[in-house]
Amino acid sequence: MKVLNFGSLNIDTVFTVPHVAVPGESLSVPDPEIHAGGKGLNQSIAAARAGAQVFHAGCVGNDGDFLLRLLAQDGIDTSLVRKNPSSRSGGAIIQVEPDGRNTMLIYGGANRQISEEQMQTVLRFFTAGDILMLQNETNLTDSILSCAAQKGMRIVYNPSPVTKELFAIPYSLVDLLIVNEDEAAALTNGIFPPEESLLRLRRQCPNTIVLTLGQRGAYAFSANETYYQPVFPVEAVDTTGAGDTFAGYLVASLARGDTLPFAMRIAAAASALAVTRHGAAVSIPKRSDVEAFMSKNSEIQPKKEI
Repeated sequence: MKVLNFGSLNIDTVFTVPHVAVPGESLSVPDPEIHAGGKGLNQSIAAARAGAQVFHAGCVGNDGDFLLRLLAQDGIDTSLVRKNPSSRSGGAIIQVEPDGRNTMLIYGGANRQISEEQMQTVLRFFTAGDILMLQNETNLTDSILSCAAQKGMRIVYNPSPVTKELFAIPYSLVDLLIVNEDEAAALTNGIFPPEESLLRLRRQCPNTIVLTLGQRGAYAFSANETYYQPVFPVEAVDTTGAGDTFAGYLVASLARGDTLPFAMRIAAAASALAVTRHGAAVSIPKRSDVEAFMSKNSEIQPKKEI
């Protein structure tokens, strides 16, 4: 089973700050770090390091060759990525606070230049049962989703970041919806307890839903059963890319035929390891490290909610 990630590829500029700058404030900070990023790229690397066969599709600018080399290092097929020599790659300006929290400014760049022709060309290489991963940092997301669903592909959608485009998505076609608290609140028009959020999301997406809650763990709802995955306790230094690590590992595990509870556990363990490291893509752990970490924390197990 192949995993196609039709997603963003970013060049991220990361500033370590004592606190997020407020209006009118100037902060003196160390020189920034430059990292590969983008929710698409991060999730592709996470899925590949978790053991999936991953193909990445999208667009980069004239500065994006190192992004493709990075993907290739993890065995990801980049032949479906197009290069626009007259544009710059997408990116983000990220402020990271001492407790690991981050704030981002994201610009689309080449990520917003996917064409209908590219979409049709890419999807020809995939068939029913293959998995499509989508986020919300590229254009044509709703069209790509609908066309892939017509082919019988299994659709995984992570509506991040929250923009007006996510309200045009045909959620009834989504097989696996992965959301955090902010995304769930946007889709349900309010902040609710996890169980209530899942029920409200179910009205839009009738299939599997995963709700991540940061330090409060994660919930999954599927086939009228709810599971809760506690967080693995670690000392966080940078939460950038944690959600993408979770999503990539979750999808790769399900693609292998693992149960949803096991997929939730390995995804939680991987994201816990990721936040102990700086950066986004560079922080994503390999599967062997995640399995060793799970063995050392065997008491952290998913629970079926009644």
